[in-house]
Amino acid sequence: MNKIYIVMYHYVRNLKGSRYPEIKGLDYALFKKQIQFFSENFHVITMEDVIHYYTEGYPLPPNALLLTFDDGYIDNYTYVWPVLLEYKMQGSFFVPAKTFCENCLLDVNKIHFILASTPIEELCRELYEQLDYYRSKEWDYPSNEELFHKYAIANRFDTKETIFFKRILQAVLPEELRGIISSSIFKKYVGISEEVMAQELYMNYDQMKVIKRQGGFFGIHGYNHYWMNRLEKNELLTDIDLALDSMSELVDRKQWVINYPYGSYSEKVIEWIQGKGCLLGLSTDVKVADLERDNQFVLLRLDTNDFPPKSENFKSYDIG
Repeated sequence: MNKIYIVMYHYVRNLKGSRYPEIKGLDYALFKKQIQFFSENFHVITMEDVIHYYTEGYPLPPNALLLTFDDGYIDNYTYVWPVLLEYKMQGSFFVPAKTFCENCLLDVNKIHFILASTPIEELCRELYEQLDYYRSKEWDYPSNEELFHKYAIANRFDTKETIFFKRILQAVLPEELRGIISSSIFKKYVGISEEVMAQELYMNYDQMKVIKRQGGFFGIHGYNHYWMNRLEKNELLTDIDLALDSMSELVDRKQWVINYPYGSYSEKVIEWIQGKGCLLGLSTDVKVADLERDNQFVLLRLDTNDFPPKSENFKSYDIG
C-alpha cells in the first residue's frame, strides 16, 4: 500500500485550564481520544518506515498513519509524548532551532497569542494605525485598503480578517518592520515579556534529547522559521546549516526530513535542500498522501481537526 495519512499537530494542551483558552489547538482530552481512535482504526507507522519505503522499497501496511508535530512546543513533551509512549506510537517533531538556541519568541507565535487574547476587529484597527504610522517613516508599502483587498482571503480555519492580520505580520511587511509591529502589539495586548513566553512555550534541547532517546523522530523546520520560498539560495542554505548544526544530536545530516514553515516550498527550494542531504519534505497541502504518485519532497498532510473526535473530514480527502 502506498497511501498514508499524515496528521499535522501544533498546540496540544489543556485549553480550558490554560491562560490562553482561545489558542487554536487540540484539547488534551480530545487528543487522547484521537490517539485511541488511531490505535483502533489505523496502523501508526514511524518516519523511518517512510524513509525505508523510499530507500529500500519497504512495504507499508494498509491504513498507514504518521503523526507529525510542528514548532517544538513544550506541549510535545508534557502532554503529547507520554500519551504516545503509552500507545507505543512514534511522533515526528519539527522544531525551529532559534527557539531553543536563542530563547526567542517567533513572530508567528506572537501572532497566535495576540489573536487568542483580543477580538480580531480591535486588532485590525490597531494594525491599521501601526501601518499608517510606519508608512510615513522609512518604509513604503501600499495603502491599508489595497493590502486588505489583496491578502484578506479566508481559508477553512480562519476569517478573512484573521488571515489579513497573519499575512501582513508573517510575510508581507519587511522582516524588521514585522518584528517591530508584532512585538508592539504583543506587549500591548498579551502583556507578558517575550523572553518569559519563550521559556514557557518551547521545548529545550535536553527535553528533545529525552524524546529522541525514547524513540521519537526529529526533523528540520528551519532555524528562523522563514518562508523558505522567499529566500535567496545563500539565505536558505545558511538557515538550513544553522538548523542542522543546532540539532546535530537529533538529526542525521546525511539523510534528514524537512517540514517547510508555513508550507513554503518551491521547485528551487526542493533543488537546494536535496543538495544538502534532505530526503523527504512535508507540506501543508491538504490531502491523503500517495507515496507512489506524490513528490517525496511535497508529502501531503491532514490537520488534527480532520479526524475524530473533531470531525470525519479525512474521509473526504481520501484518494481511494
